[in-house]
Amino acid sequence: ASSRLQQEYVPSAHLSAACTCLAWAPPGGRPPPSKDGPQRKKRKSEVAEVDKQLDILAIGTAVGSVLLYSTVKGELQSKLDGGHDNKVNCVRWHQDNCCLYSCSDDKHIVEWNTQTCKVKCKWKGDNSSVTSLCISPDGKMLLSAGRTIKLWDLETKEVYRHFTGHATSVSSLMFTTVKPMNENKPFDGITGLYFLSGAIHDRLLSVWYIRSDRKEKNAVMSFTVTDEPTFIDLTVSEVKEEPVKLAVVCRDGQLHLFEHILNGYCKKPLTSNCTIQIATPGNDGDSTPKPVPILAAAFCSDKQSLLLVYGNLLQPIIEKVSLNTPESHVCLIRDVQKALSLRTDVAVTKVKTPVVNSDTKVLVPGVPGHSTAVKTPSSGKEKKKNKRKPGETEESIEERLEALDIDVSKVKTPGGLPQTDSFAVLLVQGLESNDAEILNRVLNTRKENVIKNTVARMPIHAVIPLLHELTKRLQGNPYSASLMVRWLKSVFTLHASYLSTLPDLIPQLGMLYQLMESRVKTLQKLSRLHGRLFILVTQVAASETVQDVTEVNQTAKLVYEDESSEEEGSDDEMIADKDSDENWDEDEEKEEQSDEQDMTVEKEINGDSDLEPENESEEE
Repeated sequence: ASSRLQQEYVPSAHLSAACTCLAWAPPGGRPPPSKDGPQRKKRKSEVAEVDKQLDILAIGTAVGSVLLYSTVKGELQSKLDGGHDNKVNCVRWHQDNCCLYSCSDDKHIVEWNTQTCKVKCKWKGDNSSVTSLCISPDGKMLLSAGRTIKLWDLETKEVYRHFTGHATSVSSLMFTTVKPMNENKPFDGITGLYFLSGAIHDRLLSVWYIRSDRKEKNAVMSFTVTDEPTFIDLTVSEVKEEPVKLAVVCRDGQLHLFEHILNGYCKKPLTSNCTIQIATPGNDGDSTPKPVPILAAAFCSDKQSLLLVYGNLLQPIIEKVSLNTPESHVCLIRDVQKALSLRTDVAVTKVKTPVVNSDTKVLVPGVPGHSTAVKTPSSGKEKKKNKRKPGETEESIEERLEALDIDVSKVKTPGGLPQTDSFAVLLVQGLESNDAEILNRVLNTRKENVIKNTVARMPIHAVIPLLHELTKRLQGNPYSASLMVRWLKSVFTLHASYLSTLPDLIPQLGMLYQLMESRVKTLQKLSRLHGRLFILVTQVAASETVQDVTEVNQTAKLVYEDESSEEEGSDDEMIADKDSDENWDEDEEKEEQSDEQDMTVEKEINGDSDLEPENESEEE
């Protein structure tokens, strides 16, 4: 009722033989309360409400022994040894006699006589380790599970039924009905009952139906939850129309409530009727509400209200909650800090504030060479809160510098541009405060050496946040992506050795890999398209240049007329020979400087000689 610890028991060998599971013995041999076989991990306050006479607690250990501890006497009553040689995974008490069943990683199930502390019977339960047990409501059958689920007849120790089970090892087994739904047939104590199972890393709880034949081995229905179930409690359905109520606590700290009438096969997984979460109010200095994990939950005897266990495992808070809301999602606001009595009234601090006079100058980290006047430490009550209120905007760097009494205009850097060391500082600040303005200013740099130096000087812890920021920006428009690629290249070349040491590198860079792959996939098609467009453009350009050329004068420079008679032609030839000889002499006299025949030929061609056309052609 007060959420206070009543009793604490630490076994002498708790380091070498840690406790792995526990179960309460049924009180005084009377039939148990409405719950099927007492659950392990029962909270003490919840148990006290069920019955005041609960006394013996069976505790399984990591080395295979089982301890019987008396809560009334507050001491160890007896130790059961010699049954298992490996970790005990589950212990269950029989309702009527003082038998205890335990299963272990050594693949065996052991039936103990708790009076004599001896092994009554031991048999192989599975080919792999047996992780969970549950005794049937009439006490004649036993469910055991490793990955597959088996139903044993306790008299003959033979398998009565097989069920397919789960892909991983089963963590919980419990019966959900006491009587079969079909009341016409005679009841043999087991046929027609439903039971529930949950496994580690499995987000589905399966419900199984025990039939009279052996044909069907698969689950008849399943409940879906958000994470691996860690604690399950249910109200057993005793009459036909009464639905089974199920409270499932998951590893993520949420509680799911299901309410369903078990009436045969259901193909789709059933979702929860209501999900409960607990969070802090999020006031006094810390504006963001934080989730408070729910550790366990159990139905009270009225089957309506719930006992919730939340907070931390060292000092859990237990609270009775009655829920009659039609809403599918409920978030309870609880101030855990106030509820915990662990908090000391006076905050003990070892931090000493130095006594300084007002003349002292203190150097400030950041740009080298500034000093700021030291503020004398104020009294503890007037501590300035660093946290922002929801409405306020974050101060800019300039405002922060002004607050530090630094004259920004006096701080000069060569060329007036920020240096790479201040870039590295700015980058880290931008990443920590998630300030888009600072990040844009730094990441839009184009200079390769600035990028390289900035990446080289940034601290290691900022590498992964920078990669996440770059990945986010790569998904934007292609222009910014082309800038981000330069940063990525520098990060990977300079910090490859650090990145290769990260164990969770693949999930960290998964998004980036996918981005790259999707971009590279289109490269081939794009390059083909580029090639075709290039050819088209060059052809168009070529055809345009052809049209632009001015008309060339097509008249002939030389015309050679072929005479009709051969004789005239022969005379002409002779005349031409003579003329040409004379011409040679004339030319030589005219140009004494040049002896080359080519020059004269050129001159004649260019029209310097007064030869007739026929002679010109022959000279050529």
